[in-house]
Amino acid sequence: MFESKNDKLIDKVWNEKESSDKQTINEEVKMESEPQKNEEIKVEKKEPKNHFTTKILVSAALIGGTFGFGGGYLANQFAAPHSTIVQNSSSNIANTSISDNGLSMQDIISKTSPSVVEIRTETVSSGFMLEEYVSEGAGSGVILTSDGYIVTNNHVINGARNISVTLSDGTAYTAELVGTDSTTDLAVIKIDATNLQASVIGNSDNLKVGDGVIAIGNPLGTLGGSATDGIISALNREITIDNETMNLLQTNAAVNPGNSGGGLFNAAGELIGIVNAKSSGNDIEGLGFAIPSNDVVEIADQLINNGYVSNRATIGVYLSEVTQNNGQVVPGLYISEVIEGSGAEKAGLQAYDRIIFVGDTEITSYSDLKKIIKEYNVGDTIEMTVVRDGKQIVAQVTLSESKQ
Repeated sequence: MFESKNDKLIDKVWNEKESSDKQTINEEVKMESEPQKNEEIKVEKKEPKNHFTTKILVSAALIGGTFGFGGGYLANQFAAPHSTIVQNSSSNIANTSISDNGLSMQDIISKTSPSVVEIRTETVSSGFMLEEYVSEGAGSGVILTSDGYIVTNNHVINGARNISVTLSDGTAYTAELVGTDSTTDLAVIKIDATNLQASVIGNSDNLKVGDGVIAIGNPLGTLGGSATDGIISALNREITIDNETMNLLQTNAAVNPGNSGGGLFNAAGELIGIVNAKSSGNDIEGLGFAIPSNDVVEIADQLINNGYVSNRATIGVYLSEVTQNNGQVVPGLYISEVIEGSGAEKAGLQAYDRIIFVGDTEITSYSDLKKIIKEYNVGDTIEMTVVRDGKQIVAQVTLSESKQ
């Protein structure tokens, strides 16, 4: 939709602007959010952690490494016809408890475990004097097709130089990244294998609070194939993860670092969610979250076939969010860079503009803008009000398709 830039650069940007309005930032980095009050539940997926003051502090179930959000793909696109994800959309099981549907926990775990994999990653970062440091991470994934397409979380593999996959039988593969989507925290990777046991995908729209579920994943990055049971605690929980608002399933099945990308299965052994976050904090237990399977199928299919999620609108800018008044810059959401050829450029928006309204909706943060842009389609025109040199300017911006 649009990218964020590091808040720490805004002082440098503003000082450089005083000497030359033509100076811009060309290095894309991840925004670091300052503590702020917010009534929405916040979820964090990076180490070191950015802490949010909220009703509940939630962190992603990820071990090792430092991961942020990012789109695009670093793998080759596959020339062969893409596989089709099969969804058992007719399933309408009233799984009040696991035993009510004729399958024991042992049956369900035996049926589903071969479709859940362990994922390990290596990420390279530069330190002082440009030394390179390799960070290792771990997570989980679920096999979508018998020929090797696997879904996981974007935050598990984002920025990884190497991705390896280990099947439940111990066989290891090197994986290629097919596509990622930071908005839904989903990614698809592929291994060169055939005759894999793909997960049977259920219909998450049929879930009810109290339905029995089993989570299978790779907690702590060393305990692959671990299973925990629980129930669906709530549906359609609005959770904010790194400024991305999602509607997730809530479960009390125990999930831990490394479970991210693993499967949440119903009483029939069908995949009804991809685990992507867990609760964090003193005396907080039994709060896990998962991406509904219907959303997983929709996004994964596009990533497999397109490499990105199509028809997602963008204004075409990079952004910086300033959360504290430092005497020079008023807190708010600033344009750091305007992408060439974008709707923003054609509308006359410029770097250092502070966005204050979209239509009649006030904009004070990155999440504010993301939420409202989601309501529009590619080709729609929105009215944006920005502040430039102390004056308000109204621009008509036509939204284009984001391919990140």
